[in-house]
Formats: sequence, structure tokens, C-alpha cells
Amino acid sequence: MTAPQTYATHRRFEPVQHFILLPFFLITTVATVYTFVRRPALGTLWIALLALAVFTLAVQVRVYALKVQDRLIRLEERLRLAHLLPEDLKARIPELTVKQLVGLRFVSDAEVTDRVKEALQESLGGEAIKKRIQTWRPDEFRV
Repeated sequence: MTAPQTYATHRRFEPVQHFILLPFFLITTVATVYTFVRRPALGTLWIALLALAVFTLAVQVRVYALKVQDRLIRLEERLRLAHLLPEDLKARIPELTVKQLVGLRFVSDAEVTDRVKEALQESLGGEAIKKRIQTWRPDEFRV
């Protein structure tokens, strides 16, 4: 059993992506560009461009996954807030940014009204919202 999720532990690293693939592709890209600079030729240029393309692809796949996750969070949180907030705040749900909604996903139902008020009044970002959470609501379904 893992420890409860908190602000300090909520970030997720995907070991294969973060510690194997990206470093491998980055080192390969740097090495092939270095080789091209030292021995310029069509073949070494092509290999360097291919390495750069593969590294870019690996980064882009991660970015796309995070964007899809943010879209889902936006939808989930808007539905959740429409159910939990008092009427005066329900009308202001569209004013919340994606970053604010991403931060609010960790707020417990009991304190969500207070955090939404603060987010709207003070234009808080997602990180600022997370730092103010009293009772953390874990999200284990992250990409």
C-alpha cells in the first residue's frame, strides 16, 4: 500500500518515459549531431535529423497525452463543480481556467467552494490552489 497522496507526492513520473526513453533519445540526438559536426556528410546529417525527429516524437507523444488528460480533467471538474457549488458560484464555472480546474481536482468536496472562491477572486494558478488544500483528494488515474 502506498502513502497517501499529498502536494509533495502528487507528481507522477513514468519511469520508462522519463528515465529511459527520453534520456536515451536525447543522448542519441546529441551524439549524432556531434558526429555530423565532426564529419559532415549526407549520411551523418540524415542520421542526426532522424534522431532529432524520434526525440521530438517522444516529447510530442507525452505532451499530447497530458493535453488529453487536461481536457478530461476540465470536463470532470466542471461536472463536479456544477454538482457541489452553490448557485451563485455555478454561474462562474466557465471563468475557471484549465490550470485552475487541474488544481481543483485535488480539493476535497468539503472545501471545494472555498478554493473556487479564492481561485476566482485572487486569480490563483493551479499550483497556488494545490498549496492551499487542507484535505487532499487523491487522483490516481493520471497519465
